[in-house]
Amino acid sequence: MPIWTTDLAILGMVYLLSRTKMTVLLSILPQHSATSSSLILSTLIYNGYLGCSPLFPNIAISLRTLAAYRQAHRTCPRFTIQAQCKMLCHLHDMPYRPYLRSQFSAAYDAFLEIVYCVDVLLKQALKHDTPNWRLLNACPACTYKLVDESPLQFAWFATIDGNNSLKRWASSSPNSLPRDDSRRPRSDYWIGRDAVDKFKDEVRSRTPYDQALDKNDKVDDWEDVHDDQEVPGEAVFHCTARWRNAGPEQRKKMFSVFDESGIFIAACRHRFVLVACDMIRSGELVKYPLAIMDHLMAVYGQNGSCAYDIGCAFSKTLSTSSLGPRADALALRMMVGAFHGHAHNRKCQLDWHPMYISGTGHTEGEGCEHIFSSSNELARSTRHASPFHRHQSIEEHFNFWDADKYAALSNFLFNHYREAIHVIQTLQAELSVIKRELDLDDTDFVKFYNEEKLYLDRLKEPPIRDRLCIRYVEVLDDLDSCRDEWNTARSAANNALTTVGVGDFAEICAALTTARIRVDAAYAKLQNAEALVAHMEIQLRIEERWVIGGPKYIQFKEEATLGKYCTALNELERLVVMRLFELSKLSLSGTGRYKLRQQIGKALQRRSEAIHNAINRYNTQAAALNPPRPKLSWKDIAEYSFLGEFDLLRHSCTDIRELDWTKPAHREATTKYFKLLCAREEVSRLNVEVRRLRTFVHDEEMETNKVITDLQLSYPLLASELQRQWRSRSATNMFHIFRLNQIENLPSYSGMRGIGYADADIIRQEEHAEDMENMASSLDSVVD
Repeated sequence: MPIWTTDLAILGMVYLLSRTKMTVLLSILPQHSATSSSLILSTLIYNGYLGCSPLFPNIAISLRTLAAYRQAHRTCPRFTIQAQCKMLCHLHDMPYRPYLRSQFSAAYDAFLEIVYCVDVLLKQALKHDTPNWRLLNACPACTYKLVDESPLQFAWFATIDGNNSLKRWASSSPNSLPRDDSRRPRSDYWIGRDAVDKFKDEVRSRTPYDQALDKNDKVDDWEDVHDDQEVPGEAVFHCTARWRNAGPEQRKKMFSVFDESGIFIAACRHRFVLVACDMIRSGELVKYPLAIMDHLMAVYGQNGSCAYDIGCAFSKTLSTSSLGPRADALALRMMVGAFHGHAHNRKCQLDWHPMYISGTGHTEGEGCEHIFSSSNELARSTRHASPFHRHQSIEEHFNFWDADKYAALSNFLFNHYREAIHVIQTLQAELSVIKRELDLDDTDFVKFYNEEKLYLDRLKEPPIRDRLCIRYVEVLDDLDSCRDEWNTARSAANNALTTVGVGDFAEICAALTTARIRVDAAYAKLQNAEALVAHMEIQLRIEERWVIGGPKYIQFKEEATLGKYCTALNELERLVVMRLFELSKLSLSGTGRYKLRQQIGKALQRRSEAIHNAINRYNTQAAALNPPRPKLSWKDIAEYSFLGEFDLLRHSCTDIRELDWTKPAHREATTKYFKLLCAREEVSRLNVEVRRLRTFVHDEEMETNKVITDLQLSYPLLASELQRQWRSRSATNMFHIFRLNQIENLPSYSGMRGIGYADADIIRQEEHAEDMENMASSLDSVVD
């Protein structure tokens, strides 16, 4: 790594000179000899080149080439420095040499450092250098609050998640040179390791088995660890079993060959990146989301909502952590993302899915997935990079990502507004027909939701004794079957010689041997069954053996049959989930068009013989129940919108089969009702966000033009650079105004029009008024 001893501020000034093509004033350069490295580098930069070394460079790269690579890497993160160097070699008809990559990398690092220094000067001039300024102004639609806007139930939305694509190979790996680099990240995207490690002891090991695992830090255990000592609880619903990041901390080990095993980020509702931290030699440990939430709560304050794919489990962790009292005081609401919520059980969906949380609108809570789909392209260039270069690549990507999201922000609002209006019009028409045909009203839908939630809350697993009694009934059935088999074997042995010809000694021996083996095997099974029954009777303290067909036997026989039914249902659910995930990899799941869903269902039906067999087994067990459960067909499985529907099948009993909320038509109507509520909430939020963005564009233009005017007198070079950057920003803002006008011209637009007043404007006006009052008081005192 070259050490740039030259003052980068001077290079930044010359860089501004080169962009404005003004006459060089040698008085601003250090007074050294003609061979001074500062003068050489400054001269190169003014003429549009940057040396590849800080002292007496022999090779220089044009600033246009470096800027072009920066933009190429922005649009195609997989385009690495090596590919850029090879392209330049082909253009100049020269063979590629590996050292060229190092030279280009050194020049590119210096170029980005100079650009960063210029950006620091611009932020100081614009007064954007206050603590947390980027977080407080990252997304105008989220954070640029106005004085007279309608109140929102949630003041801010965030989504958090981890990703292990941006792993970095350890510097101390065998057969590799250490990559020592003392440089640190430039931006405030990152939460440092020290801030993260404050929460490393928030989750304690739960069992001696987990504590033993916790002591073994060198175990490369990326696969799930099965805890044989787990004791079944009384709650029926378990979401954590479906998610690796919700399991015990010991299950989240990462291969020791990586120093950083990924990143954990937070994004806003409009997919702007807020903060990030590195995951160090581990998976998604609890300390990462806790550190992220600590930072978000400190900056954004009250009435926030945060989506996480395991928000149901993390909410309990957050409440029991050191952040719990603050989260309660700030009324923080956790939820599960809409996409991940489909894989949670039904009870969890009713509590944590955004469709059932008032005030969320159409916020899907999956913004991190969009970011990861783009940042995954950086994996090739960061896997073997130094810590600094990895952070530099990720920072550049995040900066460009946020710039792209700002450019598309008005499109986001426009598309969401049209979608919400379309959903409202469609669902209102459908619900009006449904309510008329089924004789329902809006209060019935809320009642159905509450009744289902109450029913699922009351469900408990049977006590341990009842489970043992169920097992005892199964053992009695096995004993009866073994006794029948033994009697059959004895009867067959007594008649073994009746079918053998007289005088055929070999056939007689074979028949007797077969009969003896069958009797011995049947007797051995009978003895084992007798021993197991006796053992169960000792555990249950049963003095007199239950009679097959007796009252107790019949009671728990029905429970045993229900257990077999649940086993068949679990197998069917597992196969369906596997097929859904396979289709999601092909970007086919979650489609909304009916014909396309039918085509996918037919293709899946042809390939899924295993699911057909599971359906048959399920129907067999369902028919064995008293009364029998309804049979399932392939069409029923294909139309399930949530995996939580399996939970209703698993736990439904005879006493709810006729309840209104269990009827398919009522359930579908209830879902439509809550979707309608979300669409209306989305319109209310978009009305506020549209006016926020319009006001932000107006205020930014006024403030930037004022700063440019002031800088033209005090710092012309910086004014010219700010004016150049503002041209691009102004073009984006003009497009925003065009889109916002389109939104306000929609027939169904219901928000306020025009420009509002930001909270910051009111604060400045109050400060100005206070200054005027102080001045008036001082004048009065002078007069007196």
